[in-house]
Amino acid sequence: MKTIRAVLAAAFVVASFGMAVAKLPAPAPLTDAQKAEAKAKADAAADLAKQQQAKAEDRVAAQYFASMKAQGKAVPAPQVAPASAAPAKAAAPAKK
Repeated sequence: MKTIRAVLAAAFVVASFGMAVAKLPAPAPLTDAQKAEAKAKADAAADLAKQQQAKAEDRVAAQYFASMKAQGKAVPAPQVAPASAAPAKAAAPAKK
């Protein structure tokens, strides 16, 4: 008997949720200002993620070199600049 009640209650919850969601209006389209703001936020988040990734890579590399040095193993110096070093911006092409 308890199983039947539980199944009926679950069916009621699912049906009422479905009816509630079906009545929601469609979201309003974004304005140009909202689109620009969303793009700026996405760009800022991507830049932050890149910076955090670079710092993490530098920490791991430093830890690796320190552990190899502690073990007395010779490890060649890295051949690339640290990831956190800001790359030089490419010069903008000259306008004619």
